[in-house]
Amino acid sequence: MILREPYIADAHRYDHEDNLYRRCGRSGVKLPQISLGFWHNFGYADPYERCRQLTHYAFDHGITHFDLANNYGPPYGAAEEVMGRLMTEDFRPYRDELFIATKAGYDMWEGPYGNWGSRKYMMASLDQSLRRMNLDYVDLYYSHRYDPETPLEETLQALVDIVKQGKALYVGISRWPLEALKVAKEYLAAHDVPLLIYQGRINMIDRAPIEEGILDYCADNGIGFISFSPLAQGLLTDRYLNGIPEGSRMTHSVFLKPENLTDELLAELRQMSAEAQQQGKTLADKALNWVLEQRGVTSVIVGVSKVEQMERNLNAVLSN
Repeated sequence: MILREPYIADAHRYDHEDNLYRRCGRSGVKLPQISLGFWHNFGYADPYERCRQLTHYAFDHGITHFDLANNYGPPYGAAEEVMGRLMTEDFRPYRDELFIATKAGYDMWEGPYGNWGSRKYMMASLDQSLRRMNLDYVDLYYSHRYDPETPLEETLQALVDIVKQGKALYVGISRWPLEALKVAKEYLAAHDVPLLIYQGRINMIDRAPIEEGILDYCADNGIGFISFSPLAQGLLTDRYLNGIPEGSRMTHSVFLKPENLTDELLAELRQMSAEAQQQGKTLADKALNWVLEQRGVTSVIVGVSKVEQMERNLNAVLSN
């Protein structure tokens, strides 16, 4: 049996509070401009001690927002179970300083009730998530994706009832089209559960929420916006400027494949990197700051596998 020293958070974790946090839409919530995502690197294939190091470093530097989903792993549920162990062993004394989010909407278990946006799935999934994370409530619960077949009112009423049951403090939606976003905003407001935040992918390669008017709608209506994949899963770093390194995410990820790195994209990345160097920045620095400069963006979710990566990302934001 290995006895660990109890985790004691750094006393200076809020020293950069004025520069690090942004208000989330028209709400009382402030989020760090950099949030820690559990999409990658928090499954059972990843060393638990590394997960501890990443979360400790993040929280010790004021990153209070941890972003999860029911199916993050692998296997499904693993990231939430890791969060549950971290909560039990390290973060229980700091629960009220943390802003923990999870989601439901993608496939999670077999049968007709383990996917999409039905009331049955949304409510059952959150109960499972709370058990895995050893939590009484989450700070934020998302509909993870738009369901074209379930009535929007059914999904949205489930979110309303979840808040009124005390299982989530706030609700959000992720990757819903603009017209569905408008319905969500109006329905939730009419039921006294304002839409806190929209999660979508914006980066210097993928600007869809800007082009579709989603970002402007959120900014105009007091809804926060948080971007996942601000570095395009590592494409917007120096990692792939000379090809595909052995052992990189592109060699084994189902989300980032070698065919994504076309000659045209590689030329574009090299040009952006050269422009960043002229400004005294890395490509990753430039990419993070570009997203945070967009109107209405509250925060970006970063997925890191090393403390050094988190340190660089944080410094890029604080030094901007």
